[in-house]
Amino acid sequence: MHPLTLLLCLAVSTLDEPPKVHKIAVGGEGGWDYLSVDEGAHRLYVSRGDRVMVVDLESEKVVGTLPDTNGVHGVAVAPELGVGFTSNGRDSSVTVFDLKTLKPKATLKASGTPDAILYDPASGRVFTFNHGTDDTTAIDAKTATVAGTLALGGEPEAAVADGKGHIFVNIRSKGEIAEFDATSLKVLNRWPVAPGTRPSGLAMDTQRRRLFSVCANQMMVVLDADKGTVVDSVPIGRGTDGCVFDPAKGLAYSSNGGDGTVTAVGPAEGGKYKVVATIPTQPGARTIAIDAKTHRLYLSAATPLPAPAAPPADAKEKAQPKGRRGMVPGSFVVVVVGD
Repeated sequence: MHPLTLLLCLAVSTLDEPPKVHKIAVGGEGGWDYLSVDEGAHRLYVSRGDRVMVVDLESEKVVGTLPDTNGVHGVAVAPELGVGFTSNGRDSSVTVFDLKTLKPKATLKASGTPDAILYDPASGRVFTFNHGTDDTTAIDAKTATVAGTLALGGEPEAAVADGKGHIFVNIRSKGEIAEFDATSLKVLNRWPVAPGTRPSGLAMDTQRRRLFSVCANQMMVVLDADKGTVVDSVPIGRGTDGCVFDPAKGLAYSSNGGDGTVTAVGPAEGGKYKVVATIPTQPGARTIAIDAKTHRLYLSAATPLPAPAAPPADAKEKAQPKGRRGMVPGSFVVVVVGD
C-alpha cells in the first residue's frame, strides 16, 4: 500500500470513536466571527466585535486583549515578522500589532467592510476581503503598507493560499471561486461551485491540490485547484461559515452553526469524498480554526437568550425586532474538539 494511502486510512480510522469535546470559558460581551491559531506561540486569536481576545492554548486561559479593533472580523499572523493584522469592518481599517506585546504598531486603510483576512508567506502579503466594495486590499506585511487593490467582481468570503503565490477566494454572491496572483494582483480563473450555493468557508489540501468550499445549501464542494472542475460534493450540516483542513489526517472539517456540529470529510475510493464523522459542538459555533500540530479544532459560541413568547392570538400584530437574538451574559466559550 502506498504510504499516503495508508496515512489516509489511518486518519479515517481515528474517527471511529468520536473525538473528545470540551469548552474554554472565555466570557465577556460582544459578538464574534473568525478565530485563528498561531501554532508556534500556542495562541488562539478570537475576534469579539471591538477587540481581540488572546487565549494561551496550553493553559487555556485568556492571556491578553488587543483593544480598539472596531468591528473586527479576523486576525492574520506573520510569525516570522513578529506582527499580526486585524480586519476591522466598522471603520474599514487594518490594525497592525506586535505579536509579543499585543500593542498596535500602525493602522492602515482598507476599503468597504474588511471581513476575512489572510497572510500569504509566498508573496509576503496580507489580504483583506472587503464586503460592499467587492474587492481585496493587498498589504506588504514587512513594511505595513498598502500594496494595491484588486476588484473581485462579487462579495468575497474566506480565502486560502496555495503556497505558490496564488490565492483562492469564495465569491458568495456569484457562487464561484476566484483565483488570483498574489503579486501581480490579476484574476486568473473563476470557477462555479455548483451544485453548491453561496459559498462561505474555504480550505485547501495543497498536496493533492483540492479545494473544499462549504455552501449555504448544506454541501461541501470539492474542486480540483488546477482545473477548476468539481470532483465531488458531500452533505454537511446547517449554518456553516467555516472550513479547515488537517494535512496530516487528510480531513476537511465544516463548522455547522445551525446544527451545532462539525462534519469531518475524508477521501473515498475513486478520488471521491465521504463524511467520516459528525461531531456535536454547540449551536451557533459556525466559524472554525485548526492547530495542525495538535489536530485540535477551535470554534466560538455563546448561549442564546430564550426566544420571546408568541403574542396571544387576539393581540394586535406588532413589528418584530430584526437581527440576531441576544446571548446570555458571560456565556461565550471556545469549543475545543480533539484530545
